[in-house]
Amino acid sequence: MNTRHIDVTELVLRDGHQSLMATRMALEDMLPACEDIDKAGYWSVECWGGATFDSCIRFLNEDPWERLRAFRKALPNSRLQMLLRGQNLLGYRHYEDTVVDRFVEKAAENGMDVFRVFDALNDIRNLRRAIQAVKRTGKHAQGTICYTISPLHTITGYVELAEQLLDLGCDSLCIKDMAALLKPAPAYQIVRAIKEACGEQVRVHVHVHATTGVTMVSLMKAIEAGADCVDTSISSLSLGPGHNPTESLVEMLEGTAYSTSLDKKRLLNIKRHFDKIRPRYQEFLSNITGVDTEIFDSQIPGGMISNMESQLRQQGAAHRIHEVLEEVPRVRKDAGYPPLVTPTSQIVGTQAVFNVMMGRYKVLTGEFADLMLGYYGATIGQRDPELIQLAARQAKKQAITCRPADLLKPEWEELRSAAIACKGCNGSDEDVLTYAMFPQVAPKFFSTRAEGPKNLGKDPAAAPAAAAAPAGDGKGPVLTKVIYDVTIGEKTHKVTVAPAS
Repeated sequence: MNTRHIDVTELVLRDGHQSLMATRMALEDMLPACEDIDKAGYWSVECWGGATFDSCIRFLNEDPWERLRAFRKALPNSRLQMLLRGQNLLGYRHYEDTVVDRFVEKAAENGMDVFRVFDALNDIRNLRRAIQAVKRTGKHAQGTICYTISPLHTITGYVELAEQLLDLGCDSLCIKDMAALLKPAPAYQIVRAIKEACGEQVRVHVHVHATTGVTMVSLMKAIEAGADCVDTSISSLSLGPGHNPTESLVEMLEGTAYSTSLDKKRLLNIKRHFDKIRPRYQEFLSNITGVDTEIFDSQIPGGMISNMESQLRQQGAAHRIHEVLEEVPRVRKDAGYPPLVTPTSQIVGTQAVFNVMMGRYKVLTGEFADLMLGYYGATIGQRDPELIQLAARQAKKQAITCRPADLLKPEWEELRSAAIACKGCNGSDEDVLTYAMFPQVAPKFFSTRAEGPKNLGKDPAAAPAAAAAPAGDGKGPVLTKVIYDVTIGEKTHKVTVAPAS
């Protein structure tokens, strides 16, 4: 039987542990698996970007640039891949264009090969500069379509976005399903439609999570439709709010017209390594271990649901989680149906909690006001006019229709001066970029960096029972008694209110 080769991207070094253990895994617990990962036959290895940069300096006292260089050395035969939030880079705001350029240049210089570039709103204007920067480095630019469902999201719309990304010069396309919403039928239909409209030679990658229990079938249908590469995570760090298991994909394709050519012995070695590592991070493990189909209605990614539930429980309001989940789609509609991925999932989810606990739109977070006013970009749907007026009054600024970054003034020299003033900053462009991403966290990291990385893994015998991700991960509202302490990115909101009983 002639078989078509299916490429695989391994996620265990980034999204695998980000989704299951709040991005807390130490580099030293990943490096021993790298030789097998490097020789297993993957198309690429995702190992950087997303929340790893934040977690390195916030929790692990680890230089994220040194992590990238270590992976480059440990994976000499592999394409290294990262997730980049377009004009947001790896922070939680838009950055001026020259900062975007410099970040991409430095990432490429330190060893990055494949840049998966996405925007939370699928606003092509927020993707253009980062993709152009990747192209200038000669590295692989992967344009990303954030998949979501709404009355306004259509196959035709996704194909049009694919065409726009290819017009920017993207080397491949990725359908990114961050909340396990991509069912088998649309997986087939979208991949097939892109191939028919853009050409069979266009590389299409498919990234799904496993939370709803349907997406392994979605991967199969995407492959049948012509997908060139799919994302998986080694089985010992898979499923739940994570991803489908790499080995299961290999076995599923046996006897079909498709083959991955991955080395099963290497996969077994990788699996056994992370089998031993996983129990050490028990306190950070997600408490979603099975299937959660409620996500089809709320569209909130699984890790955020579990965090919300834990935080509401602290207020004696755990029974209100279903009210919050019912409120999320209403808030999302009011905001013009944005896909729910960082940072929009946090923004919409937090506003839903505020609406349930304090009354609908009695309080707007600054980020939700900015979303309503266009400061994150354009949404596919019309935003509620009354809420736009309310947001404008609260934020004391008007709605915009231009690309948000067009309003930003050159900021590199200012960022450089502020970074160099921090004790422990080495003056490199990498340190300035670290400061630019997280100006509240970086100074403390610079001052303690010489102490070396922290490993938060513990002896399983001494570890506490599984708990939700700790507060402040940027995965949802952080609530305390009487005072609601809500963290989105770098900003914390304190709102005093009597919790509902």
